[in-house]
Amino acid sequence: MNTLIVIAKEPLPGRVKTRLTPPFTPAQAALLAEAALADTLHAVAATPARRRLLVLEGRPGRWLPPGFDVVPQCGGGLDERLAGAFAACTGPALLIGMDTPQVTPALLDVQLTYGEAVFGPAEDGGFWALGMAEPDPSLVRGVPMSAAETGVVQRARLVGAGLRVRDLPCLRDVDTAADAVAVAARAPSGRFAAELSRVRGGVRRDR
Repeated sequence: MNTLIVIAKEPLPGRVKTRLTPPFTPAQAALLAEAALADTLHAVAATPARRRLLVLEGRPGRWLPPGFDVVPQCGGGLDERLAGAFAACTGPALLIGMDTPQVTPALLDVQLTYGEAVFGPAEDGGFWALGMAEPDPSLVRGVPMSAAETGVVQRARLVGAGLRVRDLPCLRDVDTAADAVAVAARAPSGRFAAELSRVRGGVRRDR
């Protein structure tokens, strides 16, 4: 893969994982978001790629491993921000978010040839991964985000453009407390699972 992209927000209380509150406090939700982001970035860091790109809203912190280029997100809705991320790439690129800490290098190590795309559906109807051999921002721009039909519309865009689409396994995003428990069970040795155990147990940790 030429470029692996992670699009993310700085994990600040009240700015991330707001659907986790309640039952968690904003500070606990931010710690969970930080752990999810760290797991995601370390999986990307362990995946072969010429370039690893973090498209970030906010500032990088201790959770960022070495080897990443960091660029700010552009303005606009999520579709515009995803389009902007792809516009920063040349050659094959795979984009993921920070909501699937169970992701592994084996899932991310995909090769794309001319005319191909990869699509990773999410259980909530969205998608957790999107890759194109020749990144085309117009194939993302205008797709309704955070909706039940997001994934269907996005995949149809790829097919409609004449691309051969390969599907990745369906993963569950962490949006709610139930999602957090289910995802932690799928990756029990990760940072996210450990952080969830701490916050559920009432263990305090300084940020």
